[in-house]
Amino acid sequence: MDAFLASTLAVAIAEIGDKTQLLSLFLVARYATRTPIILGILVATVLNHALSAWLGAWVASWIPDAWLPWILTVSFVAIALWLLVPDKDDSEDSKFLGMGAFMATTVMFFLAEIGDKTQVATVVLAAKYTETFWVIIGTTVGMLLANVPVILAGGWLMERLPLATARISASILFVILAVVTVWATVMNS
Repeated sequence: MDAFLASTLAVAIAEIGDKTQLLSLFLVARYATRTPIILGILVATVLNHALSAWLGAWVASWIPDAWLPWILTVSFVAIALWLLVPDKDDSEDSKFLGMGAFMATTVMFFLAEIGDKTQVATVVLAAKYTETFWVIIGTTVGMLLANVPVILAGGWLMERLPLATARISASILFVILAVVTVWATVMNS
């Protein structure tokens, strides 16, 4: 259950102000229906984060046990620093928009997540926790928690969210994960 909760919280907070939230706003403005957009986000996130989590679990299986906590700690700190940099909206007109709301959302979200903070976080969380399935479910729920309100409430919500505070909070969460990883390593030595 720790893997699920940590993954959900980490991604939900890290996703606030992320380019995929901006993409959500763009898609809601482009298409009148919200359900296909939400379903597209769900499918894209499950696929992207499943691949990411399996990669993280596979990499963790090859890294010596003594190194893994220290690599994870450095990764958590790197993500914490990366979160402090605001994302830009790069959802200009795309050739995928003619595919309809569901397919356009699925493809655009999957591509937007490649190399994104939340994808990297998913790899790192899967390397930390042995419950890969719960990491996938947690990061997917976190993505939905961050994006569905944007889809439903649109511009009204984005105008009221303090994005700088959200980025700092997410950064602090990843620093806490780094500290907890070091603490657990030192206490188990």
